[in-house]
Amino acid sequence: MTEQVEITEERRSDSINLSSVAATKVKSLLEQEGRDDLALRISVQPGGCSGLRYQLFFDERTLDGDTVTDFDGVNVVVDRMSVPYLNGAMIDFVDTIEKQGFTIDNPNATGSCACGDSFH
Repeated sequence: MTEQVEITEERRSDSINLSSVAATKVKSLLEQEGRDDLALRISVQPGGCSGLRYQLFFDERTLDGDTVTDFDGVNVVVDRMSVPYLNGAMIDFVDTIEKQGFTIDNPNATGSCACGDSFH
């Protein structure tokens, strides 16, 4: 009989969270870009069918009021306006036959749209 072990990652409620799988994927993408000066920027912007949508992109800028958190060598940057929406959120990376990409599990979201691209 094989025993299944569930890996749980500590989730902080006072900042953004990045799973170890997502951190590994970000490192891989940065290596492909040949850049070590970029951080993963996550922000919340108005838009989408539920009112707010996430933006994830690599950024070399540091803006006034940014919160920077290091996850195993990966810097994750959140602007000061997005921090209240993202505290406690977990960014993960999934790679299945059905879906591949970054996911955000956000306890601050009270609802989302059917496509999953926006929340409120």
